[in-house]
Amino acid sequence: MNAPAGTSAMSPSDFAPADTLEGRVAVIAGGTGAIGLATARRLARLGARCVLLHRSGTDEAAAAAAASLPGSGHFAVRADITDSATLAAAAARVAAACGPLHILVNSAGHTQAVPAADLEGLTDTLIDDILRANFRGVFATIRAFAPGLKASGDGLIVNISSIAGFTGTGSNLAYSAAKAGIDVVGDALARALAPAVRVLTVSPGVVDSTFVPGRGAEFNAKAAATMPLRRVGTADDVAAAVQACATTLRYATGTRIVIDGGRHL
Repeated sequence: MNAPAGTSAMSPSDFAPADTLEGRVAVIAGGTGAIGLATARRLARLGARCVLLHRSGTDEAAAAAAASLPGSGHFAVRADITDSATLAAAAARVAAACGPLHILVNSAGHTQAVPAADLEGLTDTLIDDILRANFRGVFATIRAFAPGLKASGDGLIVNISSIAGFTGTGSNLAYSAAKAGIDVVGDALARALAPAVRVLTVSPGVVDSTFVPGRGAEFNAKAAATMPLRRVGTADDVAAAVQACATTLRYATGTRIVIDGGRHL
């Protein structure tokens, strides 16, 4: 039997692994992006009701993406993670429509490729923009949705970070700093919000997507040749890790899950 809407089929008292997300509500920031939408598909397939937060594209396209998910009751909400007022409005809408929140996935953000040695290329304006989107925006999203997660008594935050946060390699140094900051803050929040809310970090390496402008098949092929597993990641590889955080890894909090084919080695 399915759990009633807004309740959980899983017990918050023992954090036992589960194979269903029936009755759970999931908000995916960056929900119409490659990783966000792949994550929503996986969570919806297991019974979760998904809300896609989006900033770019049309409302109609976002609504169509939500309607394409398995199951029913999914919807999209326009919100800018760098604008706390829109996040507060989105959180209020989710609470009114769905009740308590169980899962928050932070996959929103953006970057720009600047070689580490190009100090002049990493301008003050770009640094501020990268930190605003990839650090402050993620924290602001958590802050806005934390009450709903606490209300469920069995909440989960999954921050999509990057191996750039602990290797120092990535699209640019500001992006590495932003991801390192989110990693540390995630650990701190895992302590501060426990036991009502768990916090986990998923750290991909190179992912075959349009996330880093200018990187395509040639870059991916060169990167794959250096990896122990000999291929770059896919959005679904990352989504599968988020699914595991919500189902089989329920006794985990305050830790990092690396999904990079061994690129960090």
